Amino acid sequence: MSSTAGQVISCKAAVAWEAGKPLVIEEVEVAPPQAMEVRLKILFTSLYHTDVYFWEAKGQTPMFPRIFGHEAGGIVESVGEGVTDLEPGDHVLPVFTGECKECRHCKSEESNMCDLLRINTDRGVMLNDGKSRFSVRGQPIYHFVGTSTFSEYTVVHAGCVAKINPAAPLDIVCVLSCGISTGLGATLNVAKPEKGSSVAIFGLGAVGLAAAEGARIAGASRIIGVDLNSNRFEEAKKFGVTEFVNPKDYDKPVQEVIAEMTDGGVDRSVECTGSINAMISAFECVHDGWGVAVLVGVPNKDDSFKTHPINFLNEKTLKGTFFGNYKPRSDLPSVVEKYMNKELELEKFITHEVPFSEINKAFEYMLSGAGLRCLIRMDA
Repeated sequence: MSSTAGQVISCKAAVAWEAGKPLVIEEVEVAPPQAMEVRLKILFTSLYHTDVYFWEAKGQTPMFPRIFGHEAGGIVESVGEGVTDLEPGDHVLPVFTGECKECRHCKSEESNMCDLLRINTDRGVMLNDGKSRFSVRGQPIYHFVGTSTFSEYTVVHAGCVAKINPAAPLDIVCVLSCGISTGLGATLNVAKPEKGSSVAIFGLGAVGLAAAEGARIAGASRIIGVDLNSNRFEEAKKFGVTEFVNPKDYDKPVQEVIAEMTDGGVDRSVECTGSINAMISAFECVHDGWGVAVLVGVPNKDDSFKTHPINFLNEKTLKGTFFGNYKPRSDLPSVVEKYMNKELELEKFITHEVPFSEINKAFEYMLSGAGLRCLIRMDA
């Protein structure tokens, strides 16, 4: 066990005291892990849209003060009672959703939606005792999706930690904790395009480009990128995208444009925007008889998906996915190995880098739409 096992650790964390206000670097106290928990030393983290959405607290009940962050890589510092498959020194990726390995979902080969550890954005405390492991000058600080990686040390449920190859560079593979795996898995695990097939990707942000990367790995011959921002098209070529469509350039529905380009429709499509119109277009643009559309983006709660039932009768298939259908503990280590084997390219997703002391710059980059992922170095 480490020399700090069982003790409270004082470290720096970026605390969100109010919605939409810059994070403040504070000295926080991090309690030891309780049963089935692990305490991690975070070495690298990055900012994701989900962090920004809940930091802005638009249309939701605010929960502050809070420590955000859920894409990260680190090392196990200590483990709580009952943890048997992790030990101090292990290299790990904390994940916003978990795998208890005991519930019906975890035991199913078709699902990754753990009953116990499924993402919960409203729970700012640990499952074990309903309390936070963070405090500042005696005041409890809320957790975020069970990870809170904008802290030099954090406490996470053991079921939300993926042990990975210690040779893998954590400053690169840390981006696999959320969005990149979501897009990649949506293509490889759910859409499953065959070699030589055609794939349309709706939305060319980081998740959409990860979906395109999956299509490239699968050997798709045509990867059509669809986005309202034509400035994204050039960068998308790095991820295997071969053709580009901006719906604003046409006076007809984009699904009709794609159908004309592909002699009736693409073999597969992956939607990564959250726009209900993009979702409908992604479904309607696939070929009848065998076309499969996969929805990744999260729509507004009041949105309705409207399409004619004949699309289903014509054997078009519509699917959805959560975290790319990856089980965090069982599957993420193999995704890391795809990178180690040079099958998966990750460096191109990291477009900016800042030291932890300048974490608010990462928010500025994302809010301005600059780049894909901003790496945050905790030791800089």
